[in-house]
Amino acid sequence: MEKILLFENQNKPEAIKWATITAKMLCEKNILCFAGTELYKNFPNELKSCVGQISINEIEKLTDIVMTFGGDGTILSAVRIVAKSEIPIMGINVGKLGFLAEYQNDKIESAIETLISGNYRVVDRLMLSTTIDNEEIFAVNDFVIEKVMSSRMITIHTYSNDHYVASYRADGLIITTPTGSTAYSLSSGGPILAPSSKVICITPISPHSLTFRPLVLPDENTIKLIVEAPSGEAKLVADGQIEKILKNGDEVSISTAKHKVKLIKPVKSSYYDVLRAKLLWAADPTARKNCDDENNNIHFTE
Repeated sequence: MEKILLFENQNKPEAIKWATITAKMLCEKNILCFAGTELYKNFPNELKSCVGQISINEIEKLTDIVMTFGGDGTILSAVRIVAKSEIPIMGINVGKLGFLAEYQNDKIESAIETLISGNYRVVDRLMLSTTIDNEEIFAVNDFVIEKVMSSRMITIHTYSNDHYVASYRADGLIITTPTGSTAYSLSSGGPILAPSSKVICITPISPHSLTFRPLVLPDENTIKLIVEAPSGEAKLVADGQIEKILKNGDEVSISTAKHKVKLIKPVKSSYYDVLRAKLLWAADPTARKNCDDENNNIHFTE
C-alpha cells in the first residue's frame, strides 16, 4: 500500500478534525501515513506514535498519495508543494462547493477503502506556468492580472505566440485552464471547458468595450502580457493565492507547465456529473416547481 500524506487547511477546525479521524483509521489498518508539523501537533499522543512527521523537503521522497482536507483551495495549495513530482491527490471536501474535492468527509471510510482497493482513476489536469523574478509560479485554475488600489481600469497588451491579439482595457484579465474555467472565469462570463480540452482561455474582467469576449486558444501557445496601469502598477495573482506586483511595462509570459496535476477521482463519476451536482448545470427549473406542486397539491388553471 502507498504511503499517504495528510494535508489539511489549518484555518478550518473541521479539516483538522477529519484529518485526525483519517489518521486514526489508517493506523488501524496499518497503513503508513505522514503529517506536516502543524497537523502533527494537533494529534493525540497515542496517534503520534504511528503517524510520521514530515517536512516539505521530504514529501516527494516519502509520499505516494496526498489526501487533502478542506476545499478546492486546499488542493491548490497542495499542488504547489508536489507540482513537479506529479503525486496523485485525493481531495476530501470539508468546505462548501468542493468542485475538485469530490470525496465527502462523511464518507471518509469509503474513501480510504477506495485507496486500499485501488478502485479509483487518476486524471491529468494541465497547469500554467510563468516566471517572475526568477521564481517559477504555477496555476491550476488561473493567472489573473488586475488593478491595484485604484478604481481606474488598466490596459493589458496581449500577444499569442508573439502575434498581437488585443489591448484589453478592463479591470483585469484572466488566463484560465479548463480546470479553472468553472471558477473566476465563469463568473466573468467565460465558457465552461471540459477538463480534457487542450486549450486555455483569455477572459476579460469588466472590459470597457462590449466587443471584448472570451478567447479560447490552443494550449501550446505562449501568451505574453504587458501591463499599462494609471497607478503605475498592477497585480498578478496565481490561483487566488500567490500575488506578485507588476510595474508598467513589465512583461508576463504564460505557457503550459511541463508537469501535470494528477487528481484521484471516483471510477463511476464523470465531469458532467460534477457539473450537475455542484453547479446545478443543465438543471430543469420546471422540475422543482412540478415537484413542489405535487407535494403541496397545488393545481393551477388557465
